[in-house]
Amino acid sequence: MSNGLTSQQIAKYRDEGYIQVSDLLTPEEIENFLYHETRPKPAEVQELGLRKHTGDTQWSHLASHPRITGIVSQLLEGTPFIVQTMYLAKKPEGGTGIALHQDAHYIRNEPNSLMACWDALSDTDKDNGGLCVASGSHLEPLRETEQPEDGGEHASWVTDYPMKGPDGKEWVETMHSHEIRDLTEDELTFLTVPKGSGVFFTGRTIHGSYANHSSTRPRLAFATHYVKQGTWVYRCDIQDLTPVS
Repeated sequence: MSNGLTSQQIAKYRDEGYIQVSDLLTPEEIENFLYHETRPKPAEVQELGLRKHTGDTQWSHLASHPRITGIVSQLLEGTPFIVQTMYLAKKPEGGTGIALHQDAHYIRNEPNSLMACWDALSDTDKDNGGLCVASGSHLEPLRETEQPEDGGEHASWVTDYPMKGPDGKEWVETMHSHEIRDLTEDELTFLTVPKGSGVFFTGRTIHGSYANHSSTRPRLAFATHYVKQGTWVYRCDIQDLTPVS
């Protein structure tokens, strides 16, 4: 495995808002994580929600993986902190996706440094609900959104989130699942990401996925969101940032 990105890859990320990278995780690392996920978890770990990386060694390993966080450090041009982690297991024959959105809609941060790494834990493509992105969308202002209405393709929810600003002001904000308005399919690139590879993208890059329409192939992925040291995250449930170990 090579260490880090080339200057050409970094330029592509700056221009397009994402970069796909091969060989982030070894087959053994993936096997260990997937086996771990079949085992019962202590209640105190389950209660960590989007911060399981703070209490689960396998989640922490992927979120803090030196191959991944080395690239994140390059792209952020600074020290990365972990905001949240998600295991995204999509079953065959209809497992729903996450509507096309920009992460900054969900994770308000200041100054804006939010980015993510989406790791493929199985072979992923359009047929089994793989990741799609809108190249260059990060260069535009945040797009207007609405709640998803196509329940067969995308999950829909509404949740109240406690918020806190850097000035100490506190409030509760009602947030819904976001879907970009007036987005056409010809704006999207449907990615084929092999097992062990991953995609890095900015917090303003439009991305998401559709339902898994394959008959036998699960779509397994692990996503970690990062910000640069010194960034303020407004949502209280993910405000306690974790330094990369």
